Amino acid sequence: MSDTTRDGALATSKRPSEDAGLSPAELARKYGLSVSGARPGLSAYVRQLWARRHFIIAFSRAKLMAQYSQAKLGQIWQVATPLLNALVYYLIFGLILDAGRGIDKNDYIPFLVIGVFVFTFTQSSLMAGVRAIPSNIGLVRALHFPRASLPISFSLQQLQQLMFSMIVVFVVTIGFGNYPSLSWLLVIPALVLQFAFNTGLALIFGRMGSKTPDLAQLMPFVTRTWMYASGVMFSINEMLKDKPAWIADALQWNPAAIYMDLIRFALIDGYGRENLPPHVWAFAVGWAILIGLGGFVYFWKAEERYGRG
Repeated sequence: MSDTTRDGALATSKRPSEDAGLSPAELARKYGLSVSGARPGLSAYVRQLWARRHFIIAFSRAKLMAQYSQAKLGQIWQVATPLLNALVYYLIFGLILDAGRGIDKNDYIPFLVIGVFVFTFTQSSLMAGVRAIPSNIGLVRALHFPRASLPISFSLQQLQQLMFSMIVVFVVTIGFGNYPSLSWLLVIPALVLQFAFNTGLALIFGRMGSKTPDLAQLMPFVTRTWMYASGVMFSINEMLKDKPAWIADALQWNPAAIYMDLIRFALIDGYGRENLPPHVWAFAVGWAILIGLGGFVYFWKAEERYGRG
């Protein structure tokens, strides 16, 4: 539109825009815009993770290979580190403190080795989860992908590492007179449930660690306390036989102790049902579902906040 002014000049005026008066939300709906990095629905999020399953597996393998790439012994340290820890615990707790009382002498070393390796699986998954977002912040800010890929990938890395370690566990167990039997197959469901639990734990602490990176400095003290409370080096029942029964029950029902005891029960002939808490498999499944699914939902709820300054 145009008008002529008093001096004969031509003036123009803009036609009112159709978008005038629309709020930002209304404009976004009109033009099909969405918030960058917005959290998808839970089912859509699961589909995105499944679509990136090859990335998750490849990333976990790459991290596993790079973990000891600077060391001369390389991947041998995957097995040597927990094995050396088991040796130290045997010298201190087994020989000096006699923590193996109540356990047959031929069974104590397999008991200890299984405890150290299986607890290390949970401990390492938790620690990797805490650092998952801060240690990969460049990747998080540069690329769009479901952030749960990182804690899940790190938990999968620890599972792969445990698979190497289990070779040593089997050798030690056989070396002390516990030969393969059908009960050894129970190791498979026990490790599957522990992996689900560990993944949920990594997701929970992945979200917490993304907000508070200093949490990574505190966690070694927490996991060390958890280790001593889980009967890695001793029989909980034997050590607490003079204490109120509820204390031993509480320690035996903690998930780290449950998964260790299930694998000990499967592999050690002399480690019978009397060493397990009642309804142990129900608790193993319950912990895996509660922490696994709960941790996944807890992490997903903060999806759009990861990597934001």
